[in-house]
Amino acid sequence: MSRGLRDHLPTLLVAALAAAFGVALLQVTGILAAVIAADDVAGSSGTVAIMLNVTAFVFIAIAVYVAAVTTANTVATVVAGRTRLIALLRLIGSSARSQRAAIAREGLVVGALGAVAGALLGTGVAWGVARVGVAAGVIPEFDYGYLQPVLLVPMVAVVFTTWLAAWAGSRRVLAVRPAQALGNSAESSTEEVARRVGRTATGVTLIVLGVLALAGGVAVGLLYPMGVLIGVVGGILSFTGIVLIADRIMPPVLRAIGRLLGSSPSTRLAAENAVRHPERATRMTIGLVVGVTLVTMFAVTMETYRQAMTEVLSDQEMLEAAIGPVIDGTVAVFSGLVGFSAVIAAVGLVNTLSISVLQRTREIGLLRALGFDRTQVRTMILAEAAALTVAATLTGLVLGTVYGWLGAQSMLGSLTGEPRFVVPVVPWLVIAIVVVAAVAVTLAASVTPARRAVRISPVVALAVD
Repeated sequence: MSRGLRDHLPTLLVAALAAAFGVALLQVTGILAAVIAADDVAGSSGTVAIMLNVTAFVFIAIAVYVAAVTTANTVATVVAGRTRLIALLRLIGSSARSQRAAIAREGLVVGALGAVAGALLGTGVAWGVARVGVAAGVIPEFDYGYLQPVLLVPMVAVVFTTWLAAWAGSRRVLAVRPAQALGNSAESSTEEVARRVGRTATGVTLIVLGVLALAGGVAVGLLYPMGVLIGVVGGILSFTGIVLIADRIMPPVLRAIGRLLGSSPSTRLAAENAVRHPERATRMTIGLVVGVTLVTMFAVTMETYRQAMTEVLSDQEMLEAAIGPVIDGTVAVFSGLVGFSAVIAAVGLVNTLSISVLQRTREIGLLRALGFDRTQVRTMILAEAAALTVAATLTGLVLGTVYGWLGAQSMLGSLTGEPRFVVPVVPWLVIAIVVVAAVAVTLAASVTPARRAVRISPVVALAVD
C-alpha cells in the first residue's frame, strides 16, 4: 500500500462508515415498508404509508449529507497533516498541480473502496437487525429483496464527496511553499480566518435561505405532511451555512468552555490551543456537532411523532394495536442506526486530535524543555479534548432540539386533517446517553494523542526546525 493511501486509512474508515450508515438506513426503511404493506390493518392506513415514504426520503437526504460532511472534514484533516511532506516534494522539484492531482486520485480510490465496503456492512447490519426483530417477535416474517437500485444513492454520494473533498482540501497545496519543508506545518490563524469575507457571506446567505425554507416547511406542514421535505431542504441549507462559518462560531463557544476548565497552566494552555487555530478546532468539532445534532434531532422528532400518533389513534384501538409495535420498532432501529453517525464523529475527533499533536511536536517539546512534566502534558491533552467535546455536544444538543421540533411540526402539523401546533417532546434519556457518550469520546480521543505527546523528547522536538 502506498504512503498516500496509508495516510488515508482514517478517511477510508469514515467513508465506509458513512456508506454503511446510508445503506443500512435505506435497507431498514425498505424492510419496514414491506412489513407494513403485508399487514392487513397497518397496510390499509394511508397516513402510515405516507409517513413512511416521507421518512424514507428524509433519511436518504440525511445519509447523503452525513457522508458529505464527514468525508470532507476527514480529508481536509489529512491534507493539513501532510503540509510538510508536500512542501518537501515541492522542494525537490514536484509541482503543486501534480501533488493536488495525486491527492484527488487517492480520494477517488478511497471513496470507491469505502462505498463498496460500507454497502456490504450496511446491508449485513440491516439483515441482522431484521432477523433479530423477527426472532424476537417485534416484526413478522417478510418478503424483501436486499438488492435495491436506491442503494446506489449513498454509495455514489460517498465516492463523489470523498473525491470532491480531496480535490477541494488539496487546494491549500497550491499555497504551500517549498520553504515550509524546513518547519512545522501551520494552520490558519484567527486573523487569516477573519479575512475570508466571501466564505462568511456565503455561509450567512445559506443560513438565511435555510431559515426561510424551514419556516416554509412549517407553514406547508400545517396543510400537507410533505411540508417536511421543504423543511429538510431548509435544514440542509442552514446547517451547511453553519458548517461554513463554524470557524467563527466555535471559537467563542470553546473560549467560554475553556474558562470552566480551571486556571492551572495545563488547562489554560489547553483552552488556548482550542481557540488559537479556528480552522483546526472547527475540523475537530464539526463532525461531533453533526453527530450530536443528528441523534438529538431524530430523538426529538420520533418522540414527538410517537406522542402525536398515540393521541390521534387513541380512539382507534385496533389500528393503534397494529401500528404501535411498528412505531416502537421504527424508533428503536433508527435510533441505533442514527447513533452510527456519532461513531463516525468520534472517529473523526480522534483522528484530528492525533494529527494535531503530531503537528505540534516542536511546541510540546518546548513545553517539556520549559519544565512541563508528563502528567501536565497529559492533562493538557485531556483538557483540550474535553473542551472540544463539551463545546460540540452543547452546540449539537441545541441545534438538534430546534431542528427536531421543526421537523416534527412540518411533518405532523396536518396529521389530524386540520392545522395543529405540535408540542415538542424531549427524550431526556437520550440526552443523558449523549452526555455520557460525550464523556467516553473525550477519554477515547485523548488516550492516543496523550501517549504520543508524553513520548516526545524535548531535545528531539527542539531539533525539528
